[in-house]
Amino acid sequence: MTIDVKICGLKTAEAVDKAVALGANHVGFIFFEKSPRNIEPDDAARLADRIRGRAKIVAVTVDADNDTLDEIVSSLDPDILQLHGHETASRALDIRAIYGRPVMKAFSVREADDLRAVEAYIGIADKFLFDAKAPKGSDLPGGNGVSFDWTLLDALDAEVDYMLSGGLNAGNIREALQMTGARAIDISSGVESAPGVKDLGRMEEFFDAVAQACAEPFRSRSTT
Repeated sequence: MTIDVKICGLKTAEAVDKAVALGANHVGFIFFEKSPRNIEPDDAARLADRIRGRAKIVAVTVDADNDTLDEIVSSLDPDILQLHGHETASRALDIRAIYGRPVMKAFSVREADDLRAVEAYIGIADKFLFDAKAPKGSDLPGGNGVSFDWTLLDALDAEVDYMLSGGLNAGNIREALQMTGARAIDISSGVESAPGVKDLGRMEEFFDAVAQACAEPFRSRSTT
């Protein structure tokens, strides 16, 4: 079994090249000033051009206005717009229509009720991303290195297309995949030596762990 892997929060040519060489089919660039992974659109575009056509380019934004999105889309020409803030279903629909790009809507999860909001976005978001709710005091909606109770995803309709995120690393990815049956994963802090600093060795370890996990039978997602 194979799964999609997204490495998020990339800021250097070495990290971008390594991610794709190891097998990442999505690379994420974060446009959020409070994040240690924040990058300017022009810088992200130069990095993306190194691997364009070999991996999907994802622009990660947090409650961005149209002026901000205009600059990101114009400079980066992303394949996917990831909305990692409090964007409403109506706002997600507008963004999808204005920019003509698939939209991935992120949700922060701590309890079952957090997943009920997904229903409003069915048919609007092209994909979902489930991350852990930020710890108290954190200004970051993602990339905090914490996970959530993966058994909560058992309640999802099997047709919901999602990426699993939040606290993933080489040590727990096997358990995460076995418990959820996820077919797409997103990692950022789990392959870093410091906030915003990708560690090429940890990236190798993570992909090795993913490959080992994928060699085993996966559970099947169902609605029962």
